[in-house]
Amino acid sequence: MNDGPLSLGETRDLLAQLSHMPKKWLGQNFLVDGNIVRKSLELAEIKSGDCVLEVGPGLGTLSRTLLGAGVELHAIEADRTMLFHLEETLKSRWPQTFFLIEGDAVDKPFADLQNREDGTFKVVANLPYAISTPWIDAICGGPHPSIMVLMLQREAAERLTADVGTAHWSAVTIQVALAFEKIKVHPVPSQSFNPPPKVDSCLLVLRRRDHPRRLSARAKEVARGLFTQRRKQVGSSAKKLFPNQADVTRWLERLPEFGLTSLARPQEIPAEAWLSL
Repeated sequence: MNDGPLSLGETRDLLAQLSHMPKKWLGQNFLVDGNIVRKSLELAEIKSGDCVLEVGPGLGTLSRTLLGAGVELHAIEADRTMLFHLEETLKSRWPQTFFLIEGDAVDKPFADLQNREDGTFKVVANLPYAISTPWIDAICGGPHPSIMVLMLQREAAERLTADVGTAHWSAVTIQVALAFEKIKVHPVPSQSFNPPPKVDSCLLVLRRRDHPRRLSARAKEVARGLFTQRRKQVGSSAKKLFPNQADVTRWLERLPEFGLTSLARPQEIPAEAWLSL
């Protein structure tokens, strides 16, 4: 095989050689469209020497293309069969630039890059759809990549980049809005995968803001609580969920600074207002 993306035939042959059936619970829909792989690198503005994080590399179609482009690749994989395959094929070929971690990406969202400084690495990943929201939630709380190109279910991309005042505005969306700017959404047809998913997919491009901000742990706790009762006014919800808690009371009293009152519902409150918690 060359250093480029794996074709549908090569993917099927590899799966047969490994006696591996795609695992639905791991979101194993293997990317087989070379144009989409190359588009991912283009959107991430990949250049030789970049430090890149990949989540769920699977058979390595994206990994081998990134490594062939000269990046330093850090990848985390939960499937033992895929892990051994990657070690035997890619790790043996690029021992100095391919760092492969075994584990769950929700537990280890940065693989081994958790101590990197903001803006010093990129993310290019075909995310297992089931973990996309908790993984991004974790990424927003740590060092921020300079750019992320994420393969997502289209509905998930819409939720993550929703506007305030809409039904999809959420605790995670707030964190994304504070740290990243949505650059582009590139549609990806289902036939780009083996097996084809039953949902629409897309490449979501997020670029780190010049001055990204993070919610405090307390703000996340309060936001998550209030969004569980998104149809209720935040004042009444706060009395039940956070009774007699002075910091929440002070936060409610500051809502008029944002043109709101405690009668507002959580999806009506902009990202900046949550920073005061």
